[in-house]
Amino acid sequence: MNLFYDLEFLEDGRTIELISIGMVTDDGREYYAVNSEAPWERIRQNDWLVRNVLPSLPITGRTSLDAYLKIPATQHPRPGLDTVGPDMRDTQVKPHWVIANEVRDFIRAAGPNVELWANYGAYDHVCLAQLWGRMIDLPQGVPMFTYDIQQEARRLGLAWDELPQQESGEHNALADARHNQTVRRWLASQQNEA
Repeated sequence: MNLFYDLEFLEDGRTIELISIGMVTDDGREYYAVNSEAPWERIRQNDWLVRNVLPSLPITGRTSLDAYLKIPATQHPRPGLDTVGPDMRDTQVKPHWVIANEVRDFIRAAGPNVELWANYGAYDHVCLAQLWGRMIDLPQGVPMFTYDIQQEARRLGLAWDELPQQESGEHNALADARHNQTVRRWLASQQNEA
C-alpha cells in the first residue's frame, strides 16, 4: 500500500524540527498533527514559516499573525508575534511522543509492504525518522526510505510544470499529503500509458 506524507518543519542547516505532519493512504485513512513542542520562538522568527506555514495551523494569536501578514516581507518594523503559538485546546496539537506513537501505528496499519511517498522528500524522511531518534531507532514496520515524487517525474521525463498543480492549501501538511497522492496517481497513469 502507498502512504503519502508531508511534513512542515524548521530547518537551520543543523537541525530539522517537526512543526506538523500529514499522511494519507490508498485506503482513505488520514492523519494530521501539530507538534506542541516545536521551537515556536524560533519558528516565529522565520518569516517564510510565518507567512507560509503558520496561517494553516491551529494557533493562538491569529489577530497578531494577520497584522504581520499585511506588512510586506521587506518592510520593517513588523508587529510582534509573541502571542502566536499552538492552540493547545485543538485535538490536532499534540506532544512529540504522542505524534511518534500515532504515526508509528498509522504506518504499521498500512501493512507490511507500505511504500512511503513524498515530494522532495529527503528532509521529510529525516524529520520523520527523528520522531523516534536516530535512523536505526525506526520502529519495526516503518520503512527506512521514502520514494520521491520528483525522482519519479524525472524518470518519466516530466518537468515540474507538467505535473498536476495544487489548487489550495499549499504548506498545510495534510493538504500537501493529499496532493502528493494525486500527483503519484497521475504519474502512475502516465507510466501505464507509455
